[in-house]
Amino acid sequence: MTTETTITEVVLPGVVEPDGLRLHRRAMPTPARGQALVQVEATGISFAEQQMRHALYPGQPKFPFVPGYDLVGTVRAVGPGGDDALVGTRVAAVTKTGAWATHALVDIDALAPVPVGLDPAAAETVVVNGVTAWQMLRDADLTVGQTILVHGANGGVGSVLVQLGRHLGLRVIGTAAERHHAGLRELGVEPLDYRDPDMAARVRELSPGGVDAVFDPVAGPGVRTSYALLAPGGKLVVYGNAAAVGTGQSVVWVFVKLLTRLYTWNALPNGHRAGFYNFWAGQLTRRAAFRRRLRTDLGIVLDLLRQGVIVPQIAARYPLSEVSAALVFAENRSRAGKVVLEP
Repeated sequence: MTTETTITEVVLPGVVEPDGLRLHRRAMPTPARGQALVQVEATGISFAEQQMRHALYPGQPKFPFVPGYDLVGTVRAVGPGGDDALVGTRVAAVTKTGAWATHALVDIDALAPVPVGLDPAAAETVVVNGVTAWQMLRDADLTVGQTILVHGANGGVGSVLVQLGRHLGLRVIGTAAERHHAGLRELGVEPLDYRDPDMAARVRELSPGGVDAVFDPVAGPGVRTSYALLAPGGKLVVYGNAAAVGTGQSVVWVFVKLLTRLYTWNALPNGHRAGFYNFWAGQLTRRAAFRRRLRTDLGIVLDLLRQGVIVPQIAARYPLSEVSAALVFAENRSRAGKVVLEP
């Protein structure tokens, strides 16, 4: 059991600038049956929290709430009937919200063990990002020697995705700002500048027959280009709608238009596939199966991190007290990888 009596958490009070985030102290919560109290050692800033700050993330809680999509930490207590052997073990979990705190209550069946010896911040880089990348690649059903195009290859998901792609024997073309190209080359990626007006032509020069899969976190007008770059039988995987931020349009309406476009393309007789990756698919209708799959996939990517197959891409580390500065840094996207908070 923990001997501390209070926790500190970050509260998002509404649609505010980063400096509008508030630190709040409250009494240490007690885990209920089926829950564990986790002392958070590392949590991260993802695009989801950036959208939540603008009230653009589908299904986000009503303000005010504590953000934090995932965490790595140590179990300090378990609820009634829980396994006391869990206390003192390091775990990882996807929480969706609530992880930007010194301690968090997490369902025990959402916890995955973290291999001994891994730095918590390093492990944090592959929790939601690694599972997302792993599941998208697996579901795309690619084979050794095929070519993929990864937009935002320097980002939290993108930087893991390109490494997993190379591990699986794929040729990887990645788009990013030119300042990130040297780092991408070190990961075995063929980089292109996403701002180059001739970017599509550059892709066709590298892969004249088209690419076998495109992974697109931006959507927006560029999704047409992504689809046009597919080889016969190729797959377009959209896993974000970053283009919606700052447009003033309803995120729901933007998402509906995107899904309509993808489903319409699937009806075309060209053998292409287009779809939207949903991390939370099956959570409501098949909760137990969803949690098992999540724990299994998280275990896989954590082990790949332990083996050195995945090199953690940490853009910066900040204490929880500097969360506003961390959010500004993350939204500026000046460095590759994930911004990690270390409570």
